[in-house]
Amino acid sequence: MMITEPHLIHKHSATLHGHRTSFSLEDEFWSELKTIAKARSMSLAGLITDIDDQRTSGSNLSSALRVYVLRYVKQQDNFKNEIVS
Repeated sequence: MMITEPHLIHKHSATLHGHRTSFSLEDEFWSELKTIAKARSMSLAGLITDIDDQRTSGSNLSSALRVYVLRYVKQQDNFKNEIVS
């Protein structure tokens, strides 16, 4: 896959456990987070809170969100491959 265009990073805000926080994500990750939240029948804020609760202390929320999306997509891909084989 060839990446030919720049991927813009946008700042987003969320309230986690009553505290407002912000993070920066590329549009593709933001879109995928919304898709995952919908697939899990939960709010986007709820999903972000869950990811925040699971990240290790000192780690970056933006990075934790990206890694979560990557792992989720890979897990879905592996599941599809198991069904096909």
